[in-house]
Amino acid sequence: GESTAISTAMRHFSLNGMYQKGDVILGGLFEVHYFTVFPELSFTSEPQQLYCEGFTSCGFQQAQTMAFAVDEINRNPDLLPNIKLGYQLYDNCLKLGVALRAAMSLASGTEEEFLLYETCSGSPPVLGIVGDPGSTHSIAISSVLGLFRVPMVSHYSTCSCLSNRGKYPSFFRTIPSDAFQVRAMIQILRRLGWTWVGLVFSDDDYGVQAARSFHSSLAESGGCVAYSQVLPKDNRPTELQRIVGEIKSSSARVVVVISNEAYLLPLVDEVVVQNVKGLQWIASEAWSTSSVFHTPRLMPYLGGTLGIAIRHGEIPGLRDFLLSIRPNDQPDNNPGNNMVRQFWEAVFGCRLEPPAGWVEAGGDVCTGQEDLRNVETNCGDLSELRPEYNVYKAVYALAHALHDLLQCVPGRGPFSGNRCASLQRLEHWQLVHYLQRVNFTTGFGDRVSFDDNGDALAIYDILNWVWLQDGSIEVETVGVIDESAPTGQELTLDEDRIFWNFESKKPPRSVCSESCPPGTRVARKKGEPVCCFDCISCAEGEVSNTTDSAECSRCPEDFWSSPERDLCIPKGVEFLSYQESLGLSLMTASLLGALICAVVLGIFTRYRNTPVVKANNSELSFLLLLSLKLCFLCSLLFIGRPRLWTCQLRHAAFGISFVLCVSCILVKTMVVLAVFRTSKPGGNASLKWFGAGQQRGTVLVLTSFQAAICTAWLVSASPTPHKNTRYHNDKIVYECVVGSVAGFGALLGYIGLLAFLSFLLAFLARNLPDNFNEAKFITFSMLIFCAVWISFIPAYISSPGMYADAVEIFAILASSFGLLVALFGPKCYIILLRPERNTKKALMGRATTKT
Repeated sequence: GESTAISTAMRHFSLNGMYQKGDVILGGLFEVHYFTVFPELSFTSEPQQLYCEGFTSCGFQQAQTMAFAVDEINRNPDLLPNIKLGYQLYDNCLKLGVALRAAMSLASGTEEEFLLYETCSGSPPVLGIVGDPGSTHSIAISSVLGLFRVPMVSHYSTCSCLSNRGKYPSFFRTIPSDAFQVRAMIQILRRLGWTWVGLVFSDDDYGVQAARSFHSSLAESGGCVAYSQVLPKDNRPTELQRIVGEIKSSSARVVVVISNEAYLLPLVDEVVVQNVKGLQWIASEAWSTSSVFHTPRLMPYLGGTLGIAIRHGEIPGLRDFLLSIRPNDQPDNNPGNNMVRQFWEAVFGCRLEPPAGWVEAGGDVCTGQEDLRNVETNCGDLSELRPEYNVYKAVYALAHALHDLLQCVPGRGPFSGNRCASLQRLEHWQLVHYLQRVNFTTGFGDRVSFDDNGDALAIYDILNWVWLQDGSIEVETVGVIDESAPTGQELTLDEDRIFWNFESKKPPRSVCSESCPPGTRVARKKGEPVCCFDCISCAEGEVSNTTDSAECSRCPEDFWSSPERDLCIPKGVEFLSYQESLGLSLMTASLLGALICAVVLGIFTRYRNTPVVKANNSELSFLLLLSLKLCFLCSLLFIGRPRLWTCQLRHAAFGISFVLCVSCILVKTMVVLAVFRTSKPGGNASLKWFGAGQQRGTVLVLTSFQAAICTAWLVSASPTPHKNTRYHNDKIVYECVVGSVAGFGALLGYIGLLAFLSFLLAFLARNLPDNFNEAKFITFSMLIFCAVWISFIPAYISSPGMYADAVEIFAILASSFGLLVALFGPKCYIILLRPERNTKKALMGRATTKT
């Protein structure tokens, strides 16, 4: 069948390569040709040998770097002294079958050159292999060679799957794993605030594994993938058009591409066809340094690209070594040593051994002395070597491992019985042991060592494709990512040096939803990625002080949210203050009442011997004025921030002062009734019960009852200051809670009882004969008093916070002014303005007339 014919062609295929004999041989696998051409299968004759096309100078330069490193080690007396390294390098032709055939040849020594130069000491043909550059190739090769613990040190295989020590126990690499590359990309995205990105990747192990890691890592960092597209291997136009259409329609302005240049180039061509501009491209290390994209046609679309690149380095002497290559210096009797000859013919477009008809057809013949200094390649500047630098480190890693192995002191070896390995009986797994522990520093200053998974220290350069005004392209290094740096300092990025291919010359915004500012919280949209959300303001009393807060936190009890909902601020404090207009007005009225009482008291003292004062029981009048003054002053205890002592004193002072006042009025009324009763036959007996002593005693007893009520109240359930938050969410109302409603009710009830008795007795005495019957004024004053305090109760209950105190003060002042005006207003009017009526005759005139 067809597969049998291909296998036959593969079996008779001569590998392209180059070699150098030595005491110890190192193998190498490189991509020197891009394509493998299979012969036509006629099935009538033995198929022709397959051959490789598409010579690439970069792959050849990497192979020559290994040759240079081996030559440099051989010239170094401190590394592997008295041992000459040799090499056998093969071209994998970018074909898995060819790469696997080459690897098997290296490991088994079946090629002719190994038989010619094989030592008879029993050491294996190849101690270690540098390569393969492709992840898919390395997976297949290492799966087989790992069974025999043949060490492989790849310079370009980045698939994170190769870190699996169980599957690939002898695989090492000097290029970081894709897991590190993905972390590097995530750090760049996070640094620039890009949380909504598109992902395009190649359909191979390299792309699929990296894409899977990118999805999970981006989600952990809070980002989202807007779309995820796989590049078709067959470059189907319809599929490419669909992918570019998806990129064009998406709101994501950042596109991460994990692929090699071969898969990506057709997509970029379709981007140009559809004229998709305004995108920020993020390049993986597989195409970030590729010059195939650096054309005036593509730069309007790819200019400003940020790329991850493997660490560059300088290899002193490599340039001169490359320029000294000559095809005539290579043995020409073996087809396995033809790599330099192919390079020479490809670079100069000539033939060293022209076939028949070549010269006649106008072809050039190579002399082997052409000057390489006039040759330009697309492999970049030799002062910033990247894959070549990894090849250089891989060769030195194998050399140092072998050197450490040979330095083992007998009896102190790492193997069973403290044995050391020997070059004559060297096992591959023994070299793997030393390779795992290798640790050295290159001449460029980079440390080379491997972790437990065989991965090298992850150091990346961050590249930026700068599109210059003259149309040329320059690749600038704008940052470094060093995974060995302290946490939080891995990324160093000079944003000022980055070329942004946008009109604003600033980095684009690439988010599904703008960040929720402080004062809001994130509300996820059902069925959409976590990066797509709405911002909802925090409720009253809740705040968020960070961007993109998942929830709002409630403020402490004494705090409330600011208008922006981003800060808890102390709640406003509310109480009846002296600084407020209401408090100031009530204080003024209280002091005015007390002042009037003092003035009236002064007038009565001045005119205490006049009939008006004497006729109205001057002792009780003085006591009544004093109690009214106390009533006015006790209202001041209701103003100001409540304290424990003011809460306890305000109601007690109010209750006792008013009982003293009403008791005086009650006794006055009783005296009036007793006096007029003495004018009737047999009425003298009643007056003896209302002498001056009895009057003072009655007032004292009635007041003592109120004092007892206040004492019991304060002892059992004292009023206390309280922070009330029920009236206002954003305010704390400081108030005095009565403690015991029963005690407060008893206090008011007792005052009400005395006032009612005074009103009743005064009402009965209102028509008694006298020109100046005080009972009428007492009736009127008690009517005002009772009206005020009856209306006080519902007003007090329905008034919140400081207004309850204001209502109580108003009731105190209103009733006090009512008593003061009703009882002492007419008397002061007579004393001051109608002195002619302030005589006994005038006061008794009405009584005489009636008699």
